[in-house]
Amino acid sequence: MKIYITTIFTFLCIAAIISCKEATRTNGSKLKIVTTTSIIADGVRQIVGDSAEVVSLMGAGIDPHLYKASQGDVAKLSNADVIVYNGLHLEGKMTTVLEKMAKNKVVIAMSDGLKTEQLIVTNASAKTLDPHIWFDAMLWKQAMQHVGYALAKVDTIHRDFYISNTKKYCLELAQLHEWTMTEISKIPTQQRLIITAHDAFSYYGRTYHIEVKGLQGISTLSDFGLNDITSLVNLIVSRNIKSVFVETSVSPKSIEALVEGCKAKNHQVSIGGSLYSDALGDFQSDQGTYIGMFQYNTTTIVNSLH
Repeated sequence: MKIYITTIFTFLCIAAIISCKEATRTNGSKLKIVTTTSIIADGVRQIVGDSAEVVSLMGAGIDPHLYKASQGDVAKLSNADVIVYNGLHLEGKMTTVLEKMAKNKVVIAMSDGLKTEQLIVTNASAKTLDPHIWFDAMLWKQAMQHVGYALAKVDTIHRDFYISNTKKYCLELAQLHEWTMTEISKIPTQQRLIITAHDAFSYYGRTYHIEVKGLQGISTLSDFGLNDITSLVNLIVSRNIKSVFVETSVSPKSIEALVEGCKAKNHQVSIGGSLYSDALGDFQSDQGTYIGMFQYNTTTIVNSLH
């Protein structure tokens, strides 16, 4: 998946590396942490609380597939003590810059906490891995453990606080996982099919035993055509599926075309709701946290397909 980065952005980021220094906090100053996505920012905040400053480059409702970094982002990255990003090329061209910054600055990839065999391969020949690891609560738990202990090594003054928060948060993620398993089991097997605009929910489907289909691939930049719509329309009709879903960070046009295609075959399918895929909701809302977002998505899916 790609994120468009301007030439000037890349140039300035690489130039900024010269002034970067390894971050180690042993005094009273707050650690400055920059994350790429709002989902990662929330997880980091659960660990550091008010003991560090956490800024996300991408805010609520921002689609990372279409994201264009600004010169303001350059300043944030340059001034950060620590950068936390997803990895697995979710950040596209920015990944190369972040990897170079890691030589002189603390840069943590969430996905480095996972083993390759735990990941979903989307293109075997190209060795492309699905980056949407946050849709398996247990994988996200493992990734958060990786980040939590890494931050504890950097900010030694708050080491015990970070480790304690990491353990507490990971317990909450384990409970979220069990709750989701129970909720999804309420949907009749024949009705367990999530259809969305792009294929962001493969980890969710694999872990919680529900089939997922996206009109586009793992990126919203992927194209889809009449054959893709026809294929999904036929599947919806044959399975007597009641609802399909739009995404809060993706245009609803593709799903609306799917609904119209079903109507043409005399099958009424409704839009079951908006799911959060690549970004959280507003910061002050329940969906502005990872756990709140996950619970909202699951409740929406169950209520629409049950």
